[in-house]
Amino acid sequence: MTRRDFMKTTAVTTATMVAPSLVASTKDSPSLKVGLIGCGGRGSGAAVDAVNASEGVVLWSMGDVFEDHLASSEQNLKNELKGAFQVTKDRRFVGWDAYKGVLASGCDVAILTTPPAFRAMHLAAAIDAGKHVFMEKPVAVDAAAVKSVIDSAAKAKERSLNIVAGTQRRHDVAYKACMDKIHGGAIGEIVAMNCYWNQGGLWMNPRQPEWSDMEWQLRNWLYFTWLSGDHICEQHIHNLDVCNWAMQSHPVKAMGMGGREVRKDPAFGHVFDHFAVEFEYANGVKLVSMCRQIDGCASKVSEHIVGTKGTSNANTTIKGDNVWRWEGDRPNPYVEEHKALHAAIRGGTYINEGERVAHSTMTAILGRMTTYSGLEVTWDEAMASNASLMPEKLEFGPLGVPAVAIPGTTKI
Repeated sequence: MTRRDFMKTTAVTTATMVAPSLVASTKDSPSLKVGLIGCGGRGSGAAVDAVNASEGVVLWSMGDVFEDHLASSEQNLKNELKGAFQVTKDRRFVGWDAYKGVLASGCDVAILTTPPAFRAMHLAAAIDAGKHVFMEKPVAVDAAAVKSVIDSAAKAKERSLNIVAGTQRRHDVAYKACMDKIHGGAIGEIVAMNCYWNQGGLWMNPRQPEWSDMEWQLRNWLYFTWLSGDHICEQHIHNLDVCNWAMQSHPVKAMGMGGREVRKDPAFGHVFDHFAVEFEYANGVKLVSMCRQIDGCASKVSEHIVGTKGTSNANTTIKGDNVWRWEGDRPNPYVEEHKALHAAIRGGTYINEGERVAHSTMTAILGRMTTYSGLEVTWDEAMASNASLMPEKLEFGPLGVPAVAIPGTTKI
């Protein structure tokens, strides 16, 4: 598959739609057949969450670029899901085109959990195939793919296909209750925000002699910007999404700094290990964000909203003129997001989170662009880019590793 093929896939609208095949499991809960595209840890977890979200949900088909990923996930899910695991030999697919097999397998819902680089392509194909979608965040790694996701979300709306994204804080009852109060004026007018995702390092798979450049990078996708968007995009998007939620908008410009201070070994690709970015919204409100993946440092994963009448951590507390605290239960938001999708499919309120999560993804990309370059970058400048980070061809073989970005030198 070439880059041109990728852009065609994200742009072409299929004339004939494939209708979801909902077969009644119970009177109130028609069955839903789930197709899993991307069988890593998050994909396997999403499949379990989907089955647990409501009655009548079965895992119907699976696909992954690697046979060992699929086989491991398959065994774990058989044990976990019991009778809800209904993947047969003819509904398991391996290779670059595995997603096509899953979409043609007769599933009703596609779960998209491959590395973020492939999200836009898989979403476009899923909507063209008439599937409802759960897609993990982030949904892109560059502006070209962000625009593709926005286009796909618009097509999904035209066809009444539901889309839910893996920004699970949006489905956390405490976050929702708190945000309702913030939007209702409980802390007054928002004047400033801070958000953080500071933690230690993550997993890394040492390169094996038989791995090509492509296989090595796919098996270590966190550490290559073309696959993950860097950790400001892959991980910190959760916090940035909450701040966009509070503002009911996205930033208009950003200025950032960061680098690769500790994680310098080539085994960790070329991504940064820390970012600090100041985002500015249209009304002048500034958000200071930090994210870090360095062992031995202080950890902090949170949001802080400052208003003219109080402050909030955006989920459990409001301090100031209108004191409030969440006191109820908090069902697992990773399950709740699938529950919302299933309810919409079964005739509830239509749901489409595609454009919203695309904007939050672009917020993170904007932060990466300003940090990599050292320049102040506006939203409009970033969105004007049509450059794709996707390699010219998706095939196993030589690929090379991009140079580590140098602020003040690297061009964007």
